[in-house]
Amino acid sequence: MDISIPQIITHAIGFLITLWILKKFAWGPLLAMIEERREKIAGEFQKIEDDKAQVDKLAEQYQAQLKDIDGERRARLAEAVNEGKQVADEIKRAAHADARKIAEKAKAELSMDVAKAKVQLKGDMVAMTIAAAEKIIREKLDDAKHRELIGNFIDNVEKA
Repeated sequence: MDISIPQIITHAIGFLITLWILKKFAWGPLLAMIEERREKIAGEFQKIEDDKAQVDKLAEQYQAQLKDIDGERRARLAEAVNEGKQVADEIKRAAHADARKIAEKAKAELSMDVAKAKVQLKGDMVAMTIAAAEKIIREKLDDAKHRELIGNFIDNVEKA
């Protein structure tokens, strides 16, 4: 084997120079580009994490707003139910008042009809009594006198 020391030294110096040139012009920019890419990816991941946190925060806000809206809906529904009950109570009270008025009017009309019927009955009784008395005594007295006598008799009977 023919190994010469100057050749080994030349190869070593050539290798070191190539290494230095590669480091200066190839690896440096390549490593810088890789580092820049790594930082960009890390930045994108950080942005994604920030966006995710913001989305979670917005979701919590929307949930709170939904709960508020649900509570407000329930309150309005309860208010509408209460208002409906009040209206129903008012209608019921008005119906009861109308029914009482109708009943009182009917009672008044009934009382008037009963009074008219009593007067009519009294008149009919007087007429029947006069007719009966005429048949019994077979003589006719004047009509006004008979009515007065029979009316007094009926009044005395009613009082007794």
